[in-house]
Amino acid sequence: MQFDRELDVKGLSCPLPILRTKKALAEMSSGQVLRVLATDPGAVKDFQAFAKQTGNHLLANAEADQVFEFYFKRK
Repeated sequence: MQFDRELDVKGLSCPLPILRTKKALAEMSSGQVLRVLATDPGAVKDFQAFAKQTGNHLLANAEADQVFEFYFKRK
């Protein structure tokens, strides 16, 4: 998937991945895509809730080798 910016929050636990993602999205333009890489197993539920609360679209998420990958589209 194409993305405009990447954020690596591997090794960080809640709430830091969410806070850093929120900050990164705030610095982006509407319609741009942010790729987030995380290792916190709670990130899946956290990012789903984050998307609903903020209105940013969670386009996709996947997991490979204990690394979670999320794609957010800035509202």
